[in-house]
Amino acid sequence: MIPSQDLLHWLQEVDQKLSQKMTLIAVGGTALTLLGLKESTLDVDFCISGKHFSEFKKFAVSTTFVVDLFQDGYIFTLQLPKDYREKAETIPFSGKYLSLKVLSLEDIILTKTARFTTRDIEDIKAIVATGKVKLEILKKRFAEVFETYGGREEDYQYHFELMLKIFF
Repeated sequence: MIPSQDLLHWLQEVDQKLSQKMTLIAVGGTALTLLGLKESTLDVDFCISGKHFSEFKKFAVSTTFVVDLFQDGYIFTLQLPKDYREKAETIPFSGKYLSLKVLSLEDIILTKTARFTTRDIEDIKAIVATGKVKLEILKKRFAEVFETYGGREEDYQYHFELMLKIFF
């Protein structure tokens, strides 16, 4: 398990090795841990621009953490809408080269709904409990993401409807 302080300490170390400015967008449990909605995460998940992928990846493999990197908003089998970066929330981080964000709560729910494991359901529950998720925004985002979904559309639609029934 990786608590927020360990994750931030590791990012400070990586920041010192980089040669260019880049933005990391935390996804999944990593985002929830940085937001304080979970105590820790099992692995580290970031979305990063394709032009910065290689440089960050060479430092990401030199850790004891399992680090999963996703490029340009393509996370597992879904492509987030182009505005996912703008909708992401900035997290305070004092790096020289790195800036840190987390996906919007709606986008985290959509990525979690695609798999919809027990752990994902618990994470969605924590997000919904914040009272910050707007149902109309979530439905609109789902429609945008669904258009480009790369997995079994029937499953994703079913998971989304089930998630709505459970939490809204």
